[in-house]
Amino acid sequence: MLAVEDPATGLRITAVPDCGPAEVDKAVRAAARAWPAWHVSDRHAALTSCAVVVEEAAPVLAPVLSEEQGKPLHEAEAEFAEAASRFRYFAGLRPEPRADGDGPVAAITPWNFPVQSAVAKLAPAFTAGNTVVLKPSPRTPLTTLHLGRMLAQVLPPGVLTVLTGRDPLGECLLAHPGIRQVDFTGSADTGKRMAAAPEWRRLTLELGGNDPAIVLPGTDPAAIAERLFWSAFANCGQIGVAVERVYAIGPVYDGVVEALAAVAARVVVGDGRTPGTQLGPVNNRPLFDRVTGLTDEARADGARIVTGGPLDGPGYFFAPAILADAHDGMRVVTEEQFGPVLPVVRCSTVDEAVGLANATPGGLCGSVWGADEDYAAEVAARLGSRTVRVNAHLAMPVGSRWSASRAGLRE
Repeated sequence: MLAVEDPATGLRITAVPDCGPAEVDKAVRAAARAWPAWHVSDRHAALTSCAVVVEEAAPVLAPVLSEEQGKPLHEAEAEFAEAASRFRYFAGLRPEPRADGDGPVAAITPWNFPVQSAVAKLAPAFTAGNTVVLKPSPRTPLTTLHLGRMLAQVLPPGVLTVLTGRDPLGECLLAHPGIRQVDFTGSADTGKRMAAAPEWRRLTLELGGNDPAIVLPGTDPAAIAERLFWSAFANCGQIGVAVERVYAIGPVYDGVVEALAAVAARVVVGDGRTPGTQLGPVNNRPLFDRVTGLTDEARADGARIVTGGPLDGPGYFFAPAILADAHDGMRVVTEEQFGPVLPVVRCSTVDEAVGLANATPGGLCGSVWGADEDYAAEVAARLGSRTVRVNAHLAMPVGSRWSASRAGLRE
């Protein structure tokens, strides 16, 4: 069995099955049997029913999600609402003939948004006519397992199977000859290993990022601080598309640091199930230790911790940390932290900021903040990130062109 831990206490909640090759083979065979009828069926009603299931499950499962992942209850509820909206959106799409699903898909999801990530994979796969074997992260398997059982009640047998287990379970799925495609969200290192596997598979990989934000001269720090802060620290910074490094140019630097620190100092950190909590704990001990280590290392290299840091007591609580006097070369700047720490780098010119923003590998998103939005858009066009925004960062509409095109679908 696989133990599930409460990050607010560090204690065991319960245990779930630790599946292996035998369970994988059984699930893939069931998915293969279900596929011929499923991919030629009218799936609109099924996806709409899935949306209803997600909505009805929210009051029961949002507290479970908060307990195993750590996020505040209102954010867990919002995750269910987003997932239901995604099912409804895809229920209104139809597959291009060339995109019709051709068999079982393996979906491997991360722990930061267990429900939202799962549905982001299930909805397009179902719409295209695929059956799915879903493996949640071993750190947050409980909510997904419960939700999978509920969804299975409105889907034909074998269309969806949820398998819980440790990381090697993903390797079993990748190696199974009955799996036609693998959709994975997780670390870049794991993605590289999957891409280099000897078994030929079509892969959809969403890997790590290290997203930059540039604050231009003439910007009013107080006017952007709240939005910029939450673009970095939502979900305790555990978002692949969060702001993870800020480049503030010229005289605006000190004001940006002070304004961000002021927001950080008034944030309520605590158990996600406690009313009023704005940031829960870091999800797991290894990540807590990594964020702590990166912060300590940066301080030893000259960075100044303006506010925040690890908190004493049980659980993995880390007050949001703003690091001033950070510089390129510090690991906290050049590597994805995936936690509640934000380095702010001083730049002399826009060219310097753009060069540093583009100098590190990985960049799912980027943003430029400034009073002159036309000029900010010109600077944003110079960033190498896949998605770039002006005076905003965390925004990915369910109905975005990317959401549909990822599955080869049309409205």
